[in-house]
Amino acid sequence: MTSMNNDKDSPLKRRMVPRGLQKLIEQCLKIYPDQTNPLQVTTVLKYWLGGQDPLDYISMYHNPGNPEQNVPPHWHYISFGLSDLHGDGRVHLPDTVGGPEPRSGMGFELTFRLLKTSGDADERPPTWPANLLQALAKYVFQSGNRLYTGDNIPWRRSLDGKTSSIQHMLIAEDPQMSRTETPFGWVDFLQIVGVSNEELEQASRWNGKGVLNILQKEPLTGGQWLITNMARAKSVFELFPETLKQLELDLEKEGSDLAGVGADFTFKELSKNVTVKKEIDPEDEITKSISSCNIEIKKEFNEGLEHSNSSDMINPFHHSQVPSRVLPLDGIELTLAPYAAKFLVLAIKDRIRHGRHFTFKAQNMAVTFVAESVTGTIVNKETPYGVLGNWVQILIPNSLMPKMLDAFSGLHKSADNLKIPLTYEWSEHNLKFIIDNPAPELLNQQGPILA
Repeated sequence: MTSMNNDKDSPLKRRMVPRGLQKLIEQCLKIYPDQTNPLQVTTVLKYWLGGQDPLDYISMYHNPGNPEQNVPPHWHYISFGLSDLHGDGRVHLPDTVGGPEPRSGMGFELTFRLLKTSGDADERPPTWPANLLQALAKYVFQSGNRLYTGDNIPWRRSLDGKTSSIQHMLIAEDPQMSRTETPFGWVDFLQIVGVSNEELEQASRWNGKGVLNILQKEPLTGGQWLITNMARAKSVFELFPETLKQLELDLEKEGSDLAGVGADFTFKELSKNVTVKKEIDPEDEITKSISSCNIEIKKEFNEGLEHSNSSDMINPFHHSQVPSRVLPLDGIELTLAPYAAKFLVLAIKDRIRHGRHFTFKAQNMAVTFVAESVTGTIVNKETPYGVLGNWVQILIPNSLMPKMLDAFSGLHKSADNLKIPLTYEWSEHNLKFIIDNPAPELLNQQGPILA
């Protein structure tokens, strides 16, 4: 439950401000020195007392913009609570893996810039962006997944709950709020940017940072400060078709920077020297499963994992403890949820074909496709499938790529239009993919961790 206030500050209240929060407020005052008491959405029942909303406060500032840079007036929303405000363990534990410069809590707060309109009654900002930031914060707290610049967030409904075509989000750096050092570590400010279906689609295919750079070039699509305009009806690619042509050329030449997404999947081992169509005794197979975070907004939020061009393997999990024992598999059958099927095309065409890797990650496990040239893997041409702890790896040989691209050519459709189950099999590689909803009883199981 939240309330909105702009009560006058007092010496007593200033003395009671937590030290982490005080540093963030000081950063805000550098930008808004004349707004010492902004309108604020406040959580009534705090998170550490059993409340459901993890953000203690969301401040809403009037930003006059910058006419010289063609930046219009807008509302600027800033969250407080993803970082450690208190430093006493009530919400966040101290960062023990941050090196000499640890992060505070999750290491970031969220911001949002909304174009001001003549309909803003009494010059008061709408509160729906605060609810949006609170929902994203819940995802971060419940999943443990941090957000990064360039990540894309499928939301699949108007951000303001109405009929706008702005139905998804990208993550950018806030143009005014720089990294802040607090007594409990550093804090970055990540800005939520509202985007259309086509903009999200191209961000997923290419990379979020690239699409953000395109949006920044035009005031109509956000401008330098990436201000969200909920009244915008056309995507940047509809307004400026030449940008889409250039993006297609870049994709063909350089491939995609999107290295992974969250997805439900299950897998099992296919025994050696049998065709994939033959029934296999369940006692002779390895059957494990994973799922994306089992929370309310699961199907509305499938984030990118990373945006690296490197051909080296990167551990998809935040922890660094990886078992040394590798379990080789004779063959593999992978069942992938329909909503993630379209990324199979991206994985093979825009990642593997360019000598890279692509990961489907869930709460307990991950599966990574790797090209022959990727280094640091547990698989190779002789042993193309393996499991390391919670991490499954599948080598996609060069000879198989054209066959996969041909087979996956129809997966650009939306999940609702796919006639599932869809089965793709390459018996000579003892490999089988199924597009279907994984069996519920197999989801949310902890994967293997081998000593």
